[in-house]
Amino acid sequence: MRRVGVISDTHGFLRPEAAAFLRGSDFVIHAGDIGHEGILKELTFVAPTTAVRGNNDKGRWADSLAITEVLQVEEVLIYIIHNIAELDLDPVAAGFQVVVSGHSHKPSVAEKGGVLYVNPGSAGPRRFQLPVAVAELVVNGTSVHARVVELEVADAKA
Repeated sequence: MRRVGVISDTHGFLRPEAAAFLRGSDFVIHAGDIGHEGILKELTFVAPTTAVRGNNDKGRWADSLAITEVLQVEEVLIYIIHNIAELDLDPVAAGFQVVVSGHSHKPSVAEKGGVLYVNPGSAGPRRFQLPVAVAELVVNGTSVHARVVELEVADAKA
């Protein structure tokens, strides 16, 4: 069994609560709008990290990030993209069991056509009245389950 921590939309701010949640993960996925390369460096201390470039990731550090990535965990293929509206393939036909995205800041887990769609929401500065959240995938062979966890935060950037 493998645990995949999922985070998105940090916008340059890796909350201690989010970092604590990710600890113990076998892998970390960052679904874009990272904010700066230091966030990725911090995440690699937690676990091997796969990240995609978000629409706000600009500059030389972000140029090396792909728009989409693929991560295989055990027998499960995960497709990662920042903005689900830009999904450029049929996940079922391509053999993906999970699609991870960010961008909307709205956490969600939904199953459609046998594919699990996961958006961890935003773990960075709070926007609107949306929660500060992260997610996890638990993979066991060909089986995968997801959950979103709303973080309790009490700092100035809440």
